[in-house]
Amino acid sequence: MDQPATVEDQLRLALPDLTRAERQLATHILAHYPVAALGSITQLARAAQVSTPTVVRLAQKLGYRGYPEFQALLRGEVEAMLVSPLTKHQKAGRLADGHVLTRMAEAVLKNLQATLGQIDQTEFDGAVALLADPDRKVFALGGRITHALADYFCSLLAVSRPGVTLLSDNSTTWPPALLDMGPGDVLMVFDIRRYENAVLNLAEMAKDQGVEIVLITDRWVSPAAAHARHMLPCHVEAPSAWDSVVAPVVLVESLLSAVQDRIWPVTEARMKRLEGLYSRARLFRRHR
Repeated sequence: MDQPATVEDQLRLALPDLTRAERQLATHILAHYPVAALGSITQLARAAQVSTPTVVRLAQKLGYRGYPEFQALLRGEVEAMLVSPLTKHQKAGRLADGHVLTRMAEAVLKNLQATLGQIDQTEFDGAVALLADPDRKVFALGGRITHALADYFCSLLAVSRPGVTLLSDNSTTWPPALLDMGPGDVLMVFDIRRYENAVLNLAEMAKDQGVEIVLITDRWVSPAAAHARHMLPCHVEAPSAWDSVVAPVVLVESLLSAVQDRIWPVTEARMKRLEGLYSRARLFRRHR
């Protein structure tokens, strides 16, 4: 029988059949994936508060001869997630078969199926609850590429509710932004490979002052996951030098839709007022 594609997939599928200690270990690895399992077996056992034999048993239950073999595969995944656009383009060229439109469509549909099939609905609903809470301010940031996702997210969420702030794409402005974040506020973080140190640093500092982190990342998981209250991983592979952001966009639009449903009276009132302002400003052309 074919094994799941990644160590992360294997861990998630195995969870129902694990002992309490093994589940505790697997949950720890998933929460800090993949960094948690890149060190020694002793370091992993200590961090997860389990015994080293528990680590060995978990690796064997997943089909490996032991922890070294388990870790070797994980290291291969880490190498894959850190590839540069040049390397990705070379690989895509070697695998090219058929028209690019067909190849891209197949990749995007596969990403969507895999992402929506693996999203933890409890995690999703928890993120929605935070984003819809009127007592919490919402901030959002992305990296060099994912800033566009944060911009899109804030542009629409700001119509649904007040207190939404997009952080600049200039990371030097992020530390001062912490001055306006209080305990219980929400920081929406977008971070896919190659993960950016500035994003990780801000997530860590925000968490330290009581901010709740919601992270949208790829299936290899940004290191910022160590600070996230809720994490939504996406599949982003594409036959291109760049990763696809279609699955993250679908997640963003799903979050926005869920928040609207939860606070519709507030959103409806804001939309009506906004339409009046648009009309007064004559911002859009009228249909004849």
